[in-house]
Amino acid sequence: MNQRLNTMNIMLKWVPHMAMTITGITDDDIKEIIALWNRCSLTRPWNDPFADIALARRGEHSTVLVGRENGMVVASAMVGHDGHRGWVYYVAVEPSMQNEGRGRAIMSAAEAWLKARKVPKLQLMIRIDNSQARDFYEAIGFSLQDTILYGKWINDRK
Repeated sequence: MNQRLNTMNIMLKWVPHMAMTITGITDDDIKEIIALWNRCSLTRPWNDPFADIALARRGEHSTVLVGRENGMVVASAMVGHDGHRGWVYYVAVEPSMQNEGRGRAIMSAAEAWLKARKVPKLQLMIRIDNSQARDFYEAIGFSLQDTILYGKWINDRK
């Protein structure tokens, strides 16, 4: 079921002339998705996006959702869960196509993917200085949680 996500045709009500189809990732999508992530400044030197995609595709608890228009990859979201909490990473929309509803659509697809697996909560992390992302997630119903995130590099990365 991980890679065989039902296709979701999402007609964006506020942009009636546009339709985005959202499916699970295919092998042919990988390079185009990573290029999108790079254009959206989502990659970091210490995270190999090819390895991240491979890991997400390895089991049934995660996948990468891909939004397409006219055969072009225009949005993505990596989604997974631990059974209690869902997580979303690499949420991207083609920079020239942002603020038109595609981000809402790909996040709705991620929520639907998690709901289908009966995951009760969706969480995500953003960098503290990313005010654009904060504004976006607050606009679609996310709220700041009363938690503290700790981390520790365990493979000689700092």
